[in-house]
Amino acid sequence: MILRLALAIAICLAAPAAAQEAPVMSFPSLNAPRGSDTMPRAEPAEQVVAGLSSDAVSITTSFDGSEIILYGAIRRETAIPASSLLQVVATVEGPSRSVTIRRKQRKLGIWVNTESVVVGAAPSFYSVASTAPLRLILDADQDSLYRISIPTAMRSFARPVSVEDPVEFTEAMIASRIADGTYRLDEGAVRLEQDTLFRADFRLPANLIEGTYKTRIFLLREGRVIDSYTAPLEVRKVGLERWLYRLAFDQPLVYGIMSLLIAAFAGWAASAAFRALQRN
Repeated sequence: MILRLALAIAICLAAPAAAQEAPVMSFPSLNAPRGSDTMPRAEPAEQVVAGLSSDAVSITTSFDGSEIILYGAIRRETAIPASSLLQVVATVEGPSRSVTIRRKQRKLGIWVNTESVVVGAAPSFYSVASTAPLRLILDADQDSLYRISIPTAMRSFARPVSVEDPVEFTEAMIASRIADGTYRLDEGAVRLEQDTLFRADFRLPANLIEGTYKTRIFLLREGRVIDSYTAPLEVRKVGLERWLYRLAFDQPLVYGIMSLLIAAFAGWAASAAFRALQRN
């Protein structure tokens, strides 16, 4: 009897300990980090190894444009695929700005602004160079995804559009900027040697604005992008041009007074020179 009672007491004392040692199920906190929803992407069989002839452009008082070269090679671990042709597309894109496009109509003998469309962001400069015509080497869905061609570089409209055909306005803006050299499409300008080495030359106009420009290179096979490369290009004013630019924005009052004094001095100097010529 005593032995049975001792055994029962031992079991009762051991039960809580066993319960404490049992594993406890718990759920992670809402703030706990979670793993990535996507699996790591495999490296493409062909990769771009590229560079720029210069990573900065300096704008001076005598600046009349510049040229940059995008060059590089394709790195492979296997033989060159023979089932499809390799194509290369390179782009240079300037800082984007909001643009208002207005339509002028003649009313009562004068030209007035009527309808308008606001593009949320349009590149201040955009140039595309490729090994072949884009319509032949680039699928439309890939163009929309990577925004490679000039029309797809335009961002969405900034406000509800009240005109029937807003695309007509953007097409007019693109045509105007192509005419003045701000937008360029050079199909066939990229030189590709032995499906390995490539080079693209870009001419930058004199009316560049300051900012960080984006250069991109795309490798394509069968209309799809298989690899891409991106690098920044800094465009900055230097020297007297930079000093005047910063003065106009940082101290507009001083800039205005200085401009008036320079104009007054120029007027006085021109008047004095004219009187001297009259006396002679």
